[in-house]
Amino acid sequence: QVQLVESGGGLVQAGGSLRLSCAASGRTFSSYAMGWFRQAPGKEREFVAACNYNGRNTYYADSVKGRFTISRDNAKNTLYLQMNSLKPEDTAVYYCAARIGLSYYQAAEYAYWGQGTQVTVSS
Repeated sequence: QVQLVESGGGLVQAGGSLRLSCAASGRTFSSYAMGWFRQAPGKEREFVAACNYNGRNTYYADSVKGRFTISRDNAKNTLYLQMNSLKPEDTAVYYCAARIGLSYYQAAEYAYWGQGTQVTVSS
């Protein structure tokens, strides 16, 4: 139904900013709720942020609330994650995903995943 490709990751110093993008293919992007997850080596994949089909309802993990902003441009089939005031503990591979289940917060509720983009924050 949808293919996802993340971009925009890189190496930044603590306190810096990055903007991640997730490009979706297909004709059904606007019908999906979308989310961002992240995973560090040896740790479980964790929820970061999510939004509903038009981006007007947003949800954030407590660890990123006030620093990260999720948004989407359905006309461009693209999901974004603006990350400000980055901390070393934000270092992880970041994945975008399309939801088919009921919960915004659980990875098992998302059916389609990108390959991820690496974010590294130095101290």
